[in-house]
Amino acid sequence: MAGIDLFRRLIDSLSLSGLFREVNKKPTVILLATPVILTTWKYYGTKAFYLSDLASAFVLFNNPEQTAELYTFFSAFILFGIVPWAIVRFVFKERMSAYGLQLGDWRFGLKAVLILAPIFILASYTSISDPAFLAEYPLYKGAGASPSTFLGHAVAYLFFYIGWETYFRGFMQFGLRDAFGDWNSILVQTAISCIIHIGKPAGEIYSSIIGALVWGILVFRTRSIFAGLVIHWLLGVSLDFFICYAR
Repeated sequence: MAGIDLFRRLIDSLSLSGLFREVNKKPTVILLATPVILTTWKYYGTKAFYLSDLASAFVLFNNPEQTAELYTFFSAFILFGIVPWAIVRFVFKERMSAYGLQLGDWRFGLKAVLILAPIFILASYTSISDPAFLAEYPLYKGAGASPSTFLGHAVAYLFFYIGWETYFRGFMQFGLRDAFGDWNSILVQTAISCIIHIGKPAGEIYSSIIGALVWGILVFRTRSIFAGLVIHWLLGVSLDFFICYAR
């Protein structure tokens, strides 16, 4: 009898209908969508794919390298930002404000930016002597050709970070909160966002763990992704700026 009961419990727990019951629907959709979306971006949304498969089909500004950067940034914006919005809007029937796309406690968020941004910017400066970072960044090596070129690079980079923060700290973290709790939802997005960094310099991968924890806590404290988004963007832009102009 014990064996039969155990078998019945196993079948019930593994039933597809159980996966998509109301209480399980949101975490199931998020956790199924995540490997599909991240794998799609990793294989088909990056600079390497553009240069190997698309550069012969279209080029912007007669510059394949710059086009490759823009392709990477805007594919991340679409896959990490627009696709989650569509899932929240049409599958969950909710608003993105419930996933951190709101001002929230903007006063605390502003204080956090003023305190944390200089720390992260200083940390980025320490990386400019690392050959691994110099080989990786900026994504477009001509970004520092002129102030206007770098400004365009910085603005385009913002779209990448909007997508990134919308997905990991918004869609994943807020979306898993009810099912997993505060800390576990932070830890899940930290683990996944760290894994997607594999292939980047080792220092970046390890620091991404710290960043994801800090921004994850900040997001719940402010009920908004925007403070973390600003800090993360400033971190990336300042690293590129220092590599282009401070070496």
